[in-house]
Amino acid sequence: MTDSDTRDIERGNRETTLAVIGLGYIGLPTAAMFASSGVRVHGVDINPATVDLINQGKPHIEEGDLDALVARVVGSGALSAHLEPVPADAYIIAVPTPVSHDSIRKPDLSYVMAAGRAIAPHLRKGNLVILESTSPVGTTDELCRVMAELRPDLIFPGEGHEVDIHIAYCPERIIPGKMLRELVENDRIIGGMTPRCSELAAALYGRFVKGECLQTDNRTAEMVKLTENAYRDVNIAFANELSMICDHLGINAWDVITFSNRHPRVSILNPGPGVGGHCIAVDPWFIVASSPEQAKLIHQARLVNDSKPEHVIAQVEEALARSPDAKVACLGLSYKPDVDDFRESPALEIALRLTRRLPGRVLCADPYEHALGNAGHGDVSLAMVPAEEAVAQADIVLILVGHEKFRSVSIPAGRRVIDTVGFLRAPLSAEQVPHRSR
Repeated sequence: MTDSDTRDIERGNRETTLAVIGLGYIGLPTAAMFASSGVRVHGVDINPATVDLINQGKPHIEEGDLDALVARVVGSGALSAHLEPVPADAYIIAVPTPVSHDSIRKPDLSYVMAAGRAIAPHLRKGNLVILESTSPVGTTDELCRVMAELRPDLIFPGEGHEVDIHIAYCPERIIPGKMLRELVENDRIIGGMTPRCSELAAALYGRFVKGECLQTDNRTAEMVKLTENAYRDVNIAFANELSMICDHLGINAWDVITFSNRHPRVSILNPGPGVGGHCIAVDPWFIVASSPEQAKLIHQARLVNDSKPEHVIAQVEEALARSPDAKVACLGLSYKPDVDDFRESPALEIALRLTRRLPGRVLCADPYEHALGNAGHGDVSLAMVPAEEAVAQADIVLILVGHEKFRSVSIPAGRRVIDTVGFLRAPLSAEQVPHRSR
């Protein structure tokens, strides 16, 4: 790929080839959108089952119109899946960046660096490499160093004024359930290691992104992504902490939040059983790890949200103290309503802990249970039954996720209901008097 070829990426004058490394919740929708825009996409994933399924035109995740899109672009030959990287004009890395589950909560960048090592042999002059995985500040620099060590025949950013390999960081900004629309409409932060890197990455995303492609440097872009999710985490922590305070004082937290939000400058979020997903539950730890002395509020917010499952379990324990032999129904296990994503799900954590605590007495229901294997827990030993059956057999009904499919479930009279997400609660108007409902 020559300098004139990089200009072709900007202008869209030739069939650009793109390799997307990682075909998970972010990589597959991204690969499909690029393929639909005229880019020839080679998706890469280490899971043979995932590769086989995609090559049949079938996505391995549920996401709106993704089924039809993948079928179309695979059928047209614009998208194919592989177990190993292939030569391409541009590469996007969209692999996991988890944190350890010990007290240190250290970021694990091994998947990112492994992806860099895998594509390094295929790099040629003029290539563009974009990291999308949410990462601590400095990860793009480290990725560049790893690839440069493997390819001393090429000039990487920082090694000279004119570079052979262009590298940028461009974090994803999409949520399950709205991925395809947000991929197109949301603004993108393009953080190049040089201004030219930013220009080329912005041009590539411009093939289908209608939002603005805002250009900056890679370290700023890395911090922007972490900041967005840490901001949300802090606000959720306020709501979760408030709910625990209200429980302690015997006040209905939903009433407090509803009336407080009638103030023109107050907008408190809804509490829940904790925080899950691949972003908000993980990304703030990257900031804490890099600046532990400065990130006091962000750290405390993480501790509050991580403690909420314990508070929910204590509520169940309180109910069990009155009915020691009671059965418990756990409604909802995914990390948010109406998605098949169980990563870092506090609801799933609560269900697993209760199952271990009460063997044979916990029934679980989730309309997306078929995707439980993607949660990273391996084989999940839970008693999964339809929601109607769970509430019919249980004495305690624990609502953990407000799936719309639960709206039709009738909870029999006499059941002790613990609603962690306000699912059964009708919104109050300002004219209504707050009441205590326990």
